[in-house]
Amino acid sequence: MKNVKVDKEKCIGCGACVGLVDEVFEFGDDDLAQVKDGVNFSNMDEDLIDEVKDAIEGCPTEAISEEK
Repeated sequence: MKNVKVDKEKCIGCGACVGLVDEVFEFGDDDLAQVKDGVNFSNMDEDLIDEVKDAIEGCPTEAISEEK
């Protein structure tokens, strides 16, 4: 995994990703999810990467994606 992003056009702000992986996701000023500033995916441990993948799969609007 190189990077993960939240598509603000698709996000409905349900908070599933924030609730699952608050080390990576947060709510922005627009009340939509975003990836926290300074998150470095190349330094994540395997457990956190798995949690991010779970958040990607669990997003009800498919707003989270993995960039390769």
